[in-house]
Amino acid sequence: MDTFAQIRPYQDDEVQTVLQRLFNDPELLDALVRFRFANWPKWLGKPLAVALRWHLKRRFGAIRTVRDFQKQLEPFIQRMIDTSTTGLSIHGLEQLDLTRPCLFISNHRDIALDPAFVCWALHLKGQDTVRIAIGDNLLTKPWVSDLMRLNKSFIVKRSVPSKREKLQASKELAAYIQHSLHEENAHIWLAQREGRAKDGVDKTNPAIISMLMLNKPKEQEFSEYLSQLRIVPVAIGYEYDPCDLAKAKELHQQAMTGQYEKEDHEDVASISRGIVGYKGKVEVCFGQPIKGPQFDSAKQVAEEIDKQIRALYPTLTTTHLAAEKLGLDTSHENAHFSASQLKVERERFDQRLADVPEEIRQRMLSMYAAPLNPEHAD
Repeated sequence: MDTFAQIRPYQDDEVQTVLQRLFNDPELLDALVRFRFANWPKWLGKPLAVALRWHLKRRFGAIRTVRDFQKQLEPFIQRMIDTSTTGLSIHGLEQLDLTRPCLFISNHRDIALDPAFVCWALHLKGQDTVRIAIGDNLLTKPWVSDLMRLNKSFIVKRSVPSKREKLQASKELAAYIQHSLHEENAHIWLAQREGRAKDGVDKTNPAIISMLMLNKPKEQEFSEYLSQLRIVPVAIGYEYDPCDLAKAKELHQQAMTGQYEKEDHEDVASISRGIVGYKGKVEVCFGQPIKGPQFDSAKQVAEEIDKQIRALYPTLTTTHLAAEKLGLDTSHENAHFSASQLKVERERFDQRLADVPEEIRQRMLSMYAAPLNPEHAD
């Protein structure tokens, strides 16, 4: 019996069926044509879709396993790193025992790239990639769900209506994560909270830890089960956030009106913008597994994750420059950057902010400066 069929990633024996479905999905083909040939005449849409379907079948038609599918994505990831970043740095992974699976919990700045960079770091170490937790609110199209589950994503049911169903969904999720770690020896990635930290404040929701504990046997100590999960905090820093303006506008609208209504498929657009947009320097910093008898509550574990992420968070020029513009103390950061480096990045940062309205600009600056803001330390 396939206990987790509704939420798990696709398995090897399902790959061909899913790929054939994707090759013939008109909405996916239309989305790819609009993305790849945005400046071409619209009347070419149908013939381009036909040509694209042929290309996809030729490129991916022989794939039989999830691993083979991910191997086909390698050149795209490398090209993204080469064209949209000034370099990717990975720290701390060499200190981890990767012969045992880890539950990586990271700060959350980008929908797709946060887990993608964790996967890439593991891939460079010869490790298998992570299984990725993704909310069903992002799966607004069948082809999006298919692509995500082909890429080892498993579904977090956030849209269930009743408290009883939410609890049942949480128990199922906790059981699946435990099954993945201990029965299938698979690494897992979770975000430290639901939704991206649009204000730049990285804060773990203790409810994430409480959910993980729903599968703990009653007779087992909290700290013992925690140690078996092997939670590893991860701090991911982007020098430039491709979605910074959109995030700042959303925060401003919420502040002014008390609400923000997403446009249809806005999250899919954010994924695309995050992938192709300029990111500057990117750093992925791995912490140490959380274990020990001193942890006996979800709140304590969340605080430890936050403590490690704050300590691991990389020193980035945009954090320094934004804090400087807001009048925060940046003296202890000065040693990290040369005058020429700051000059170049100051010009780039000023250019990025040039056409942004004042009220939105302040929110963007606060977002970038958050790691240095003492108000956000606790």
